[in-house]
Amino acid sequence: MMKRIFFIPVFISLSLLTGCFGYPRILSYPFDPGGRGLNSFASELDPQISGRYIVFVTDRRGSQDVYMFDTLTRDLVDLSGLNSFDAIANHPGVSQDGRFIVFAASRQGRSAIFLYDRETRQSRNLTSNLQAEVRNPTISADGNRIAFESSNNGQWDVLVYDRYGRPLNIPQEPR
Repeated sequence: MMKRIFFIPVFISLSLLTGCFGYPRILSYPFDPGGRGLNSFASELDPQISGRYIVFVTDRRGSQDVYMFDTLTRDLVDLSGLNSFDAIANHPGVSQDGRFIVFAASRQGRSAIFLYDRETRQSRNLTSNLQAEVRNPTISADGNRIAFESSNNGQWDVLVYDRYGRPLNIPQEPR
């Protein structure tokens, strides 16, 4: 009888820590003083995870840049053409397959939402025609829709664009 009492609390405790589907889970990666891994001496901000990829902002090169970590290979992913010294990046998000990265950036005092395509290694300003402050982008799992906040009319609204920078009309149910 004592064995059952001991095993039941341990089982219940493990279930509470892992949840129904294995969440939350603890990602434990070693510290890398050279800055080639997930954890380093630099500031690591705004981490977002989708599938096997983690995107985050870091100041490893002296500017606020977007980095991507692959949890399967346990390596940083090359993001050639994404970061620039004249932009301050923040709040990145990544599509499920890791192809598309969305992030907010500020250049010369103007904020914008950018979409980076890892396949073409091109970054596109999705909000170049929008005369408003923008922030906090997120991307759908398939990489086709980007939602973000915009202060176009003196208040913060949520806008949804496709990955080509076209606004999507999301119908709302009447109240």
